[in-house]
Amino acid sequence: MRKNLIISILLALNAFFFTIQAATADKNRPNVVVIYANDMGKGLLSAYGQKHFTTPHIDALVHNGVSFNYAFGGSVSANARASLLTGYHDCNKQKWRMGRGGVYMREDTVDIHEQENFINDNSILLPENDLYLPQVFGKAGYVTVQIGMLGMGNTSTRKQMFQHGWNYFYGYLDHTRSQGYYPTFLFENDRIEMIEGNTRIDCGRGFVYETEQEMIRNDRWNMEGKKVYSPNLFIEKTLDLIREFKDRPFFLVYSTPLPGPVSIPAIHPEVANSEELTQIEKEFASMMKLLDDHVGVIMSELRTLGLEENTIVVVASDNGHDVCYLQENRIDRPFRNMKTGEAFDNSYSKYYSDKAGDIFNGNMGMAGLKRSNLNGGIHIPLIFYWKDGLKKRVCEEVVSGYDILPTMAGLLGIKLETRKDGISFLPALTKGRKLPADRFVTVSSYEGPAIIVNNGWKLRYLVQQKKYELYNIRKDPEEKYDVILRFPGKAEELKKLLTEQCGGNIENGIIY
Repeated sequence: MRKNLIISILLALNAFFFTIQAATADKNRPNVVVIYANDMGKGLLSAYGQKHFTTPHIDALVHNGVSFNYAFGGSVSANARASLLTGYHDCNKQKWRMGRGGVYMREDTVDIHEQENFINDNSILLPENDLYLPQVFGKAGYVTVQIGMLGMGNTSTRKQMFQHGWNYFYGYLDHTRSQGYYPTFLFENDRIEMIEGNTRIDCGRGFVYETEQEMIRNDRWNMEGKKVYSPNLFIEKTLDLIREFKDRPFFLVYSTPLPGPVSIPAIHPEVANSEELTQIEKEFASMMKLLDDHVGVIMSELRTLGLEENTIVVVASDNGHDVCYLQENRIDRPFRNMKTGEAFDNSYSKYYSDKAGDIFNGNMGMAGLKRSNLNGGIHIPLIFYWKDGLKKRVCEEVVSGYDILPTMAGLLGIKLETRKDGISFLPALTKGRKLPADRFVTVSSYEGPAIIVNNGWKLRYLVQQKKYELYNIRKDPEEKYDVILRFPGKAEELKKLLTEQCGGNIENGIIY
């Protein structure tokens, strides 16, 4: 009871400060809407070559905004989201703790407070002067809203959400539950909202990997206990809150679980009659279509309310492409060369879409997928659109998801008292200026860490093989040519730098 009272007090204080901030805000500052997709490889957008379906609404932002050719997220969702929120890369083990997923996957909500208390007692919270992303906006007088896949790491709590600076949040606090699209309940600020008609504890996802195997397909399309589709709830809530906060500056993160794993209540008309796609591929394509449609709905609402000219819209993904539309003898786990049967080790034999049988080529022909430190696993789409506020251009600078926090701080004129791992790319975004040639991005993965320098050099470490590989991704974006023997001096320079970024131990950059 006492801890419940504390949460209620936190909520009341949060509402009080929110009122003060809103009243003192500079209403001429632009709203910021971040559309943060789940596992959306860059090649899934028709603006970047997708041929099996179209994404016209996101494409319009690509063609009329600032798009980045060398943007990097994490290798997995949970780490990428924590980096976005804190401004620190995920080889830095001191800034957050990755909790266990599935904590809230239970039949009822009776002991959720108990689970939250355990997480709170074992969590890492940044010092008071070390700001989270929503706190940056809060200091500038913005309303801060997050919808969909909430928080950071695998599991968060309501108390943490308030501590991170969110004024309002709605969605999943457990990334394992968010992989099912028919939740029995969602979190809305300090309350738990039961979703009538959704009765499956697994939130409608019965299997780890969705395939065309008959038993799994039948379960996917068995709608018993699956009445309300969470992406529809999230877009409705997003529109409601844009309307509610239209008269004050707002920062809204629409963190959609789309486009994967595969689960959708209806096939999109555009792909329904495709002769090139199998049933499960049509389902996945329909999820990408729905995501693009939701982007179109958000843009339409901004125009209707007269907000488009004063709103920056950011589209990004958490990590690189993932394959969740498996089918025997087409593309299947463990991933392998479908012609030779050879399994990919991502060193001597790397995953490429054409070899693996991936019809969508979501990694744009680059090597690797989600969970890998190859470009296909960490390269993301990143688009900034601000009508009349940003000139359309393609930016060639190396940037990361954890650069967004200092970039937004620069935009809002908020001085960061603590040095982040990320840097502001505001000059590149607004003026088209080059970033320093030696600036670098660091990322962890299941294979090991990697470092990418703005001048094109990339060093990756592979824990299984206990080896390093060196590439120049500006000349060799597909990472076909390991040049570590040709440039030993450059390799040693980057080994030292990468080890420093991993706190002196290269294995800190491995996700276990």
